[in-house]
Amino acid sequence: MAATIEATTAATTAATAAATTEDLSRGEPADDLAASATEGMLGPNPFVGLRPRDVLATAQQIGAQAFRQPALLVEQEAKLVRELIAVLSGNGEGTPPAADKRFGDPAWRDNSWYRMTMQGYFAWRDALSGFVDRSGLDPKTKERAQFVLSLFTDALSPTNTLLGNPAALKKVIDSGGASLLGGFRNIVTDMLKNQGMPAQVDKTAFEVGKNLGTSRGAVVFRNEVLELIQYAPSTPHVYGRAQLIVPPQINKYYVFDLSEGKSIVDYLVKNEFQVFVVSWRNPTAAQAHWDLDTYVTALLEAITAVRDITGSDDVNLHGACSGAMTISALLGHLASRGEETVNAATLMVAVLDNTADSQLGLFATPEAIAAAKQNSTSRGVLAGEEMGRVFAWMRPNDLVWNYWVNNYLMGKTPPAFDILYWNNDTTRLPAGLHGQLLDIFIGNLFTKPRALSILGTPIDLSDVTCDKYVVAGITDHITPWKGVYNTARLFGGDTRFVLSSSGHIQSLINPPGNPKAKFYMNPELPAHADAWLASAQIEKDSWWSDWRDWLAARSGERRAAPAALGNERHPSLTAAPGTYVMQA
Repeated sequence: MAATIEATTAATTAATAAATTEDLSRGEPADDLAASATEGMLGPNPFVGLRPRDVLATAQQIGAQAFRQPALLVEQEAKLVRELIAVLSGNGEGTPPAADKRFGDPAWRDNSWYRMTMQGYFAWRDALSGFVDRSGLDPKTKERAQFVLSLFTDALSPTNTLLGNPAALKKVIDSGGASLLGGFRNIVTDMLKNQGMPAQVDKTAFEVGKNLGTSRGAVVFRNEVLELIQYAPSTPHVYGRAQLIVPPQINKYYVFDLSEGKSIVDYLVKNEFQVFVVSWRNPTAAQAHWDLDTYVTALLEAITAVRDITGSDDVNLHGACSGAMTISALLGHLASRGEETVNAATLMVAVLDNTADSQLGLFATPEAIAAAKQNSTSRGVLAGEEMGRVFAWMRPNDLVWNYWVNNYLMGKTPPAFDILYWNNDTTRLPAGLHGQLLDIFIGNLFTKPRALSILGTPIDLSDVTCDKYVVAGITDHITPWKGVYNTARLFGGDTRFVLSSSGHIQSLINPPGNPKAKFYMNPELPAHADAWLASAQIEKDSWWSDWRDWLAARSGERRAAPAALGNERHPSLTAAPGTYVMQA
């Protein structure tokens, strides 16, 4: 059975990688660069970071193993020599993995020089990896060592050089050298405007309120922390109970209202739901003290406004990533007080139980966590751009070298892709919340009854008994699906866990109609995630359709759609997308 599960997961991963662009572009021409970037994009930023000293320390541990195990070193060197001799004699067998698109140009197969270069590169890379794998390092250190080695070997890939990249050389010839000029121009631009990192997206192609975040609505409530946007109905009747969506604090809200065909807001509105969305304010050092209590208080005020506008006693609450962590804290607080102002909740790609392995926890040592806290405390905030750069080096092939080749060697502009634009439109995280999230991470506090206090009330998620819908992505490396599954089991009451055949962002932006999309369902929640998957049923299309039906059953009776947005106590303040989303 375990083998079946692994085979299913592997097959799904391959299928998802192949279909990523189609999932997100809704029939637009395939764009491998954008596709690989969305597979590796940030989502919730890494709150710990990646310190050069930790990378160096791990490299030193690898070097120490070479002195401690000289016989193993000689054995791996001899193996490498044999493989290089085979390569030079034309009998090399090194081939790139199917998902590695760096060597997709036909010259890597048809040209003997390029073929030998590729095979020699993989022989060298595999020899280094094999040494670490067979070394005496403990499992966690081996994992870190393999990551550090991959930084080194990925950087030295022949595809990252002009002479070693046949597609780039062909571009130089075909363009009469114009690609070289374009590449130089892109380098200068990135040095001046992007702190030396290759740009991931053509930012000139998008503007929030013009071609992103365009659903009709208005800000009907504002406090120091958030703006509350109510969206205009598009149907004669709507469900009586409203849907309130809470985005991550480190990203802007319009991931839920992207372009035509990729907007959760538009999808819900067209299905007769009353939709409200929180737009967080972008904090500065003046708001360094903001923490979970601050955000939960702001949400409580927003819920009060939604209830007043709709005339409903309660709301349905939905959150993603750190937004889902925030609503979990809020739900625990309400449960501790016996208040029932939330009828049902959705948690999307959120890990509250961090016992599952994640790449983001790879270098989360006590020293690194203390340094991360000190860094944000001294500045008052954790800048989104800084976290974006850190994360890019956690996924260098997808988020650095792809763009190095595209922007500099090929001389092309980066893709105009809405999701990448949103991902680069980062916000800041206040130091108070950053430090608190790190404490929650270290102590795994959400999993421990009454270990975490919100607004003075110790919370226990098993007391949260409202209906819940929990979504994960099977190829998600940011919030691993098994960690999200463990999250689903923390709550009391009825919880539906759904596993999408997608990665992190693709699990959110997953509109119906894609013939390759599917998701897994199993009404039971056994102790182990593998057991859940082994008994799960595969459903075709997007989970959005299932979620819509689930919400409809929990959103009250239909009634006439409101003629205007807001009410006398909460009038329309400004048109959507509001003012907070525009703050740099």
